[in-house]
Amino acid sequence: MGIFIHKINCISPQQTWGDIDIQTLRAAEENRLYAREPVYDGIPPGILRRMGRAVRMGVGCALPLMKDSSPDGIIIGTSNGGMEDCIKFLNQIMDYEEGMLTPGNFVQSTANATAAQLGLMTANRNYNITHVHRGLAFENALLDAMMWLKENPGHNLLLEGLDEISNYNYNIDYLDGWYKDGNVQNKDLYATETKGTIAGEGAAAFIVNNNREQAIAEVKSVRTIHTNNEADLKSFLRRFLDEQISGEIIDVLVSGENGDSRYAHYYKAVEALLPDSMVVRYKHMFGEFGAGSALALWLACRQGAFPHHSIKRAMPHTAGSILIYNSYKEWQHGFILLKRMDPENS
Repeated sequence: MGIFIHKINCISPQQTWGDIDIQTLRAAEENRLYAREPVYDGIPPGILRRMGRAVRMGVGCALPLMKDSSPDGIIIGTSNGGMEDCIKFLNQIMDYEEGMLTPGNFVQSTANATAAQLGLMTANRNYNITHVHRGLAFENALLDAMMWLKENPGHNLLLEGLDEISNYNYNIDYLDGWYKDGNVQNKDLYATETKGTIAGEGAAAFIVNNNREQAIAEVKSVRTIHTNNEADLKSFLRRFLDEQISGEIIDVLVSGENGDSRYAHYYKAVEALLPDSMVVRYKHMFGEFGAGSALALWLACRQGAFPHHSIKRAMPHTAGSILIYNSYKEWQHGFILLKRMDPENS
């Protein structure tokens, strides 16, 4: 038995906050999709002023979900935490020769700063953990939530995935060939057929438990694998599907295809194994970043139709069972199997 999702929030480069409009595609800026941050009404100005971008997004995205009741645990996945503040602190060490350092940059730069701030601001002294596993950070956070709820039934958890665009990380990854040369519009991302992708950032938060009643989605299973062998990936997925759906079809494949021509064959291989599934893509909306699968889960959980610009292969059936597949920097592959539910009839 999986876990059930009851509430969702998302801060992203698209209009996913407030009056949500994901049918309109917002453009990238110099191959970067920056998050459209809302006004953070729930964060005191004195605290907000000291927050780095990643922490600000993570706390701002999660706090509204914690307003009605305090969760029994906070679990967060991030690939690098507040990297920009980390670099500021390291530069200060050099500039001031380890003298008059500003502690704020150090406090906000640790990977667990978001989970810690949420715990402090809400006086939540329950289970509090951050998973930092590059491209599988959110999948590992989700696995942790599933195991914790199996051991502690009848409780609620806050689950979140988040990352920021750090100039430091962007420059290193660009030099390493992970981002595209020249200015590429995100609406044309999948038609470029060149190496590299575009950078993104954002946060997606969920309230999860093991209570089916009034849930919006059920996460049935999560699987991860490290490989750069396409045959191994296909074999792994076949076994996973045989175990989980036993001959039933997957209605929708939410694909992490990112426009990098070098690794498109992984996504094509997965699509080929699911010939009867609708194929939906999301990285032209949110960009590439380690915890991007959290935003894919948010997109999959939303009721109603997927954005027209996200549909690669249409099918006549409705979205019931959904498989999210994401590959990060070739080696890390994650699968999340879920089912949309009708909250009024669940």
